[in-house]
Amino acid sequence: MEVVATARWVHTTARKARLVSHMVEGLPVAEALVVLRYSPRSAARDVAKVIKSAAANAEHNYNLDASTLRVVRVEVDGADVFKRWRPKPRGMVGSWFRRTSHLRALVTDEEPAMGKRRRSVVRMPRALVPAPVVGPASGPPPSRRRRAAPAPAPVSEPAPDETATDETEGEKD
Repeated sequence: MEVVATARWVHTTARKARLVSHMVEGLPVAEALVVLRYSPRSAARDVAKVIKSAAANAEHNYNLDASTLRVVRVEVDGADVFKRWRPKPRGMVGSWFRRTSHLRALVTDEEPAMGKRRRSVVRMPRALVPAPVVGPASGPPPSRRRRAAPAPAPVSEPAPDETATDETEGEKD
């Protein structure tokens, strides 16, 4: 089940928030919060708040287990731009735009499809994240293709000399 949390009128640009949100899509909530905690970007704090809120909504409103939640996606939409001005020399005015955005986080307790599964970015203690269930080995996912090794060149035998045949050798003697 997908659970949603929304933060509106966040004082960060949508472009900067999208850079942060792409880092955590597909990760478990606990790992996503660790990644955002140590991210140097200021928008990471706002994205972390929305993910925490979505996890709390899932836990309290729908009785889902917090350790099984995964971030499906974080949608970032641009909102209004507050247009301000600053005085410049010679009586002119400089524009100053205060951009805002709307953040929307979706978390789920369902396991992702095998092709969409992402590796874990951070090594988490076993108490927070349950051990993954190992299934049958079916090879690498189709999105990660390995380059085939070049085939060795075939070794060919030297061609027989056409001028030196048994018939011509007998005539020369």
